[in-house]
Amino acid sequence: MNENCSCKAGFVTLIGRPNVGKSTLMNRLIGQKIAITSSKPQTTRNRIQTVLTKPEGQIVFLDTPGIHKSKNKLGDYMVNAAERTLDEVDVILWLVEPTNYIGAGERHIIEQLKKVRTPVILVINKMDTVKKEAMLSCIDTYRSELDFQEIVPVSALKGNNTDELVRCIFKYLPYGPAFYDEDTITDQPMRQIVSELIREKALRLLQDEIPHGVAVTVESMKERGKICHIEATIVCERESHKGIIIGKGGGMLKKIGSAARPEIEELLEMHVNLQLWVKVKKDWRDSDYLLKNFGYNPKGD
Repeated sequence: MNENCSCKAGFVTLIGRPNVGKSTLMNRLIGQKIAITSSKPQTTRNRIQTVLTKPEGQIVFLDTPGIHKSKNKLGDYMVNAAERTLDEVDVILWLVEPTNYIGAGERHIIEQLKKVRTPVILVINKMDTVKKEAMLSCIDTYRSELDFQEIVPVSALKGNNTDELVRCIFKYLPYGPAFYDEDTITDQPMRQIVSELIREKALRLLQDEIPHGVAVTVESMKERGKICHIEATIVCERESHKGIIIGKGGGMLKKIGSAARPEIEELLEMHVNLQLWVKVKKDWRDSDYLLKNFGYNPKGD
């Protein structure tokens, strides 16, 4: 793509409650299965993105943790990060299901969207599951709640009307050069995303017992039928830390796996069989080689 041409490029965030099809839509738009998530407390500058490059320009998609009523401090952070993103992007895509009922979660999102000046496109997913009359009724219901730039029904699963959605997004992006090479699809692999989710849960559950001296490597991810089998290793710096991570009778390790699994399943949109192990790599945080192996940039933050 010629940087001097009259092309457009910008950032687009997807928001919505769980199970509305954000990951499915993301995969559909960029043309391959890549599940993404947003920045973590310890890796704020390494936010994971996916990229769609077309002749008319480039769209950089950001997924958010979701705007919801949080149940813990981690949830507070995730909600704050999502709400901050609304002012940092060029376009907001809000995914909803085709229904006339607007629940408390959607009401909260509406109140947040009223505070921003960013163009909002309402995306009504799963259009293939309802009749035209029901879809029109849903459009009328949401139209009365907020002044959307566009309302676009789609089927992320079947690909219906997704080309129209892309066309609408480009209408609201600024002119400018691309942010990524045209062959870029994402800036991080799915294994790295999964490892960050596991690490996040380990840090939260271990609290101050083992300060940030843990890393996670995903040894394998294999899909068999409708289940993704994941083998991952939690790496720590000392033998004493290993015992704390495993816990009495393996209890702590089971807690970490149980906390991480639901979010990984939501990310991958399939059932997950997660197996965790613990290994000691002495002073790995001081090793450039190990840092790179664990997905960190030794010269980064």
